Amino acid sequence: MNILQSDIPPIAERRFTLATDLDGTFLGGSKEVRRVLYDWIENNRATVGLIFVTGRDPQFIMEMCRANELPWPEYVVGDVGTTIAGVGPDGMIKPIAPLERAIAAQWNDAGPKVRSTLEGHPGLALQSTRFRYRVSYDLDIDSFDGSAKSKIDALGLDWLISDDRYFDVLPKGISKGPSIKRLIQHLGISAQRVLCAGDTVNDHSMLASGLQSVAVGNSEPALIELLEGIESVHFAAAHGAGGILEAIAAFKLHDLPKEN
Repeated sequence: MNILQSDIPPIAERRFTLATDLDGTFLGGSKEVRRVLYDWIENNRATVGLIFVTGRDPQFIMEMCRANELPWPEYVVGDVGTTIAGVGPDGMIKPIAPLERAIAAQWNDAGPKVRSTLEGHPGLALQSTRFRYRVSYDLDIDSFDGSAKSKIDALGLDWLISDDRYFDVLPKGISKGPSIKRLIQHLGISAQRVLCAGDTVNDHSMLASGLQSVAVGNSEPALIELLEGIESVHFAAAHGAGGILEAIAAFKLHDLPKEN
């Protein structure tokens, strides 16, 4: 896929914007259905905007787009909501300073304190990437000592467990939901034109934000339980990319290829 062209309308002027998680969501479903979604996005760039909302870091996102022939996003909410950035014509991800300023202040360079507090904690293995405004661990749920939660609470920070595999430490009140809402407001995108898509608990704040949302068919059971009763959420039968296409049709957000 090509890096975005500069002659398409600003994202706020387009009919529809997809704000999607990656692993299990945009990257989920069969190869054939993913190709339908990706080609549809590329063929409708004048009316479709694309934002990645992911736990992945910017460097990984750039490498993934280049290596896997994915549609390039125009904006990224990365690092579980602690990065808010635009994507340049060269494919480089550039943080949006006015939106990240409050995140940086809330984090207050807490990384060393977090790593010291959780050093050697049972069930947690520190991830090697030194993220800017979060600290993340691989989680062994069977050996995990839940006292890590109270330790992070005592630091005035938030913790998040997702897919029973990851333990993220985040600035207080910062996650995917608040960050995507701040971004679409900053860009002037109508909330009624946005669809959020996800599949794990770290997508909960985004899917429960009041924006039109889809929990794709392969979603983590714990996420489905948390979202029960929220009218703005579509619970898709189809997995991954197929669930996104299903929700676009259900919410009548954009015309789709006839076979969908």
